[in-house]
Amino acid sequence: MREKRPLILVGNDDSYSFNGIKMLIKVAREFGDVVVSAPLVHQSGKGGGITITEPLRATLKVDEPGYKVWVVNGTPADCCKLALDQLLDGRVPDLVVAGINHGLNVGVALLNSGTIGYTMEGCVHGIESVAFSYGNYSYDADMAQCEPVVRDVIARVLRTGLPKGVCLNVNMPYGTGPFKGYKVTTTCMGRWVHEFEHRVDPNGHDYYWMTGDYAPDYPADESTDVYNLKQGYVTVTPCHVDQTDREAMSQISDLLR
Repeated sequence: MREKRPLILVGNDDSYSFNGIKMLIKVAREFGDVVVSAPLVHQSGKGGGITITEPLRATLKVDEPGYKVWVVNGTPADCCKLALDQLLDGRVPDLVVAGINHGLNVGVALLNSGTIGYTMEGCVHGIESVAFSYGNYSYDADMAQCEPVVRDVIARVLRTGLPKGVCLNVNMPYGTGPFKGYKVTTTCMGRWVHEFEHRVDPNGHDYYWMTGDYAPDYPADESTDVYNLKQGYVTVTPCHVDQTDREAMSQISDLLR
């Protein structure tokens, strides 16, 4: 028998102490029981990576009726996988949400994003899953502008569901004024350039600090997330967990004959 209140699993990659996940938890609790499974420390850039060389440990920080917070010494994907398998008392979530990430997750950054990695794990298990990101990268970013969007998207997804194997990547712009509305977008393909800055430490040793600029392949393409964020829209990109390029299968078959 299904529980009366929906169960929502919440996580992120910035760690459990960031403002983004605090806002996401606040809104999620309006809709149902909430279990948080989040990294102990900052895990940005870990993508869908998992821990296989050391044991995972989960610490229960909050245990209240309808609300639990677990902190895990692993990656975002670890946190989601462990929760689904061990931390939910046998319940299956009605929704997995990740974020609110401090910084956008657009373009090929999806390949490295721990926020997306968390969301994809939910999608793999057949659960409606949504990633939320905001264009303010500051540790103490004010997430108030995001609250209505998060509330609206959660309500819609719980009400209508998502296509099988599809999760949503929701990005909210920062510094463009009030949001203009939603745009369903494609991922802006491109690449990072000038990715590292060469520095020298006080002992005269070289080291490299990750930096870089994103160079879109088609910066004027009005269908992309990057373009529409600059126009002040909240972008919603449907992402498919199955990465097979079916259109290319016949061409690859010809190549291998």
